[in-house]
Amino acid sequence: MKPKFFLVDTGALVALFDRNDPDHDLVRERWAPLIGKFFTTGAVVTETLHFLQPIPGGTEALAAFLRKGLVAVEDAFTPARIDDAVRLMIRYQDTPMDFADATLVLLAERLDIPRILTLDERGFRTFRFAGKKGFHLVLQDIVAP
Repeated sequence: MKPKFFLVDTGALVALFDRNDPDHDLVRERWAPLIGKFFTTGAVVTETLHFLQPIPGGTEALAAFLRKGLVAVEDAFTPARIDDAVRLMIRYQDTPMDFADATLVLLAERLDIPRILTLDERGFRTFRFAGKKGFHLVLQDIVAP
């Protein structure tokens, strides 16, 4: 059986570590049974740390989670990747797309991963990668393909 690969967005990580987040239980319940490899970007980690900073123990919990290797973090900060992300942000400015979102779309294209754990349903139902490929929103759709 081919292993499954998943992308992880900021909202899912924040909800996972913030017990007061309205989506905390949903993220925990839907993420727990998933088997595969998880990927995110340095931009997502940066954004997540920002949102977890006011949560007691939040940044420490994320750091420990990443230290365990449960989610691989891909570099999003090379000049070429920043240029590519900015081009995508301009293309999707009406949605809108932030830098972290753009880095995930580029990572999806690079690794050919359509499955994403995100709470940004509007964005990731709109964004496309590798031409016309859409995303499968794992947290919203009960069965991951």
